[in-house]
Amino acid sequence: MTNYQQARQVLGARLRELRADTGLSGRDLAELLNWSPSKVSRIELGRQTPSRADVTAWANGVQRPDIEPELQNRLRTLESHYAAWRRQLAAGVRARQEAYGAEERNSEEVRNFEAAVIPGLLQTPDYTRHLLTGITELVQSPPDVEGGVQARQRRQQVLYEPGRQFHFLIWEAALRTLLCPPEVMTGQLDRLAGVVGLFGVTLGVVPASAPLRISPHHGFIVYDQRLVRVETAAAELSIVEDSEIAVYMRLWDHLAAAAAYNSKAQRLIARARAELPDT
Repeated sequence: MTNYQQARQVLGARLRELRADTGLSGRDLAELLNWSPSKVSRIELGRQTPSRADVTAWANGVQRPDIEPELQNRLRTLESHYAAWRRQLAAGVRARQEAYGAEERNSEEVRNFEAAVIPGLLQTPDYTRHLLTGITELVQSPPDVEGGVQARQRRQQVLYEPGRQFHFLIWEAALRTLLCPPEVMTGQLDRLAGVVGLFGVTLGVVPASAPLRISPHHGFIVYDQRLVRVETAAAELSIVEDSEIAVYMRLWDHLAAAAAYNSKAQRLIARARAELPDT
């Protein structure tokens, strides 16, 4: 269970306690708030995150408006771990790219593993354009694709600044996943090949044939071993608990040990390029 899930369950238990103290049943409270009984149940069991308006309504419904500040603080703590993409991208993808850039500039060492896409800091503009177009369509966010492309390219300047280390691991499948036309992927793979040997940057490719004891289910970024960011289809998860960060570091070490580097990585990239469909 993640820290986010635990925090949501704790909040739900607190809300259930407040309801029980008033003698109201879940159905009573639902009727009072004009909600479905299932919504009350899901919130109390930690299966649904209440909105800020929900928390206000709950505090008033159980006749405890004095407790609302505490509940809102709990909710803010919860929201700091989990942010839906539609909310994150409400101002467009450019703003989100700039936020990522700020985190990178505040870090001395960044580790990024990707299972299905090329890491953002290594993407060509055309590859980014196709990727962001798909993302904005999926989450129905403002289609600020060109702003996002430009911001992501500006982010890449951090690769050339002294005093920082960037480590990238890419599953071989990401070299072959066509999220763009083959001619765009050709340019992207050429860009990757050019990164190998760049000062301050380590690039490893985890071969499809590499024996792994642990399956990485998603990509992740580790900033200075103080923050892990995980992207899902619907949301971004920020992990700050030391024990959970340690899990990702162990996963990183396992993948890094299985990866190919330098000339071996170059050969895997070249093979993927040679096997692209004809344009």
